[in-house]
Amino acid sequence: MEQRHLGRTGLRVSRLGLGTLTWGRDTDEHDAAEQMKAFWDAGGTLVDTADVYGGGEAEYVLGRLLDTLVPRHELVISTKAGSIPDPDRRTNGSRGHLLAALDDSLARLGTEYVDLWQLHSFDPYTPLEESLQALDIAVNSGRARYVGVSGFCGWQLAKAGTWQLSGERTRLAGTQMEYSLLQRGIEREVLPAALDLGIGLLPSSPLGRGVLTGKYKSGTPVGSRGGSEALAPFVEPYLDETASHIVDAVTTAADGLAATPLQVALAWVRDRPGVTAPIVGARTARQLTAALSVESLSLPDEICQALDDVSAPVHRYPDHDWSTL
Repeated sequence: MEQRHLGRTGLRVSRLGLGTLTWGRDTDEHDAAEQMKAFWDAGGTLVDTADVYGGGEAEYVLGRLLDTLVPRHELVISTKAGSIPDPDRRTNGSRGHLLAALDDSLARLGTEYVDLWQLHSFDPYTPLEESLQALDIAVNSGRARYVGVSGFCGWQLAKAGTWQLSGERTRLAGTQMEYSLLQRGIEREVLPAALDLGIGLLPSSPLGRGVLTGKYKSGTPVGSRGGSEALAPFVEPYLDETASHIVDAVTTAADGLAATPLQVALAWVRDRPGVTAPIVGARTARQLTAALSVESLSLPDEICQALDDVSAPVHRYPDHDWSTL
């Protein structure tokens, strides 16, 4: 698998990442091991997790697979901290919480360091410089090699990235955000900020929460995310008429290329400007193998343009020159 630099850093990662959101919950250790083996055999290196995935179980499962199945030094392990299971305060970006969470993650993963450590989301109740100081401490102490953020909007990313570039601080290597043909909102401000600051983009849900595979065109399949009580609300926003038109376009493009809708949708986001590596989350090794097959596909320019047109978000003032509106 092709390797890419994460932002303006020396860290190289595979251009597809393996997500572990369902590990320890819907994906048991046996299935996780099959996914890891398929990913590694395909040349994949970037494995993404978080301290809250499966209530910590995702990190436990990943930790048990390190070295026993795949050599630790051949993987780029990314995890996150800051999200908390508190309905009154969903994020805790305090320095104390973040560093304690990192120590807990390292213990669950059974490793002395993570390759990429990210703030999981922006905390409006903690000064941003305090949260960012935790990133510097993590790198200076050797507990993290590179750092980034996740879920930051445009101004938040620009502020964080600029702050880290001042003084002797650790620059942000990446930002993780949802990005797909069904969700192009980051093109408004987040992506321009990332490009300007040299921050690599790691798209989550690159298949539109599974909808871009076309499997929901005739209803909700049994066993799918949309059919589960826990994840149905996650999928439902992308089952509207607008999304249906985009899925039809992806299906038409796939038919013309003798490919699958999954391959077309994933190739589109993988090769967008600023993108380093989409994070693919699969419940089974079979699903993951289908995603990994995209490595050999590059979309023709005319197909990319057609998909751009059918999925284009509405960006007006102040994103465009007012005189053109």
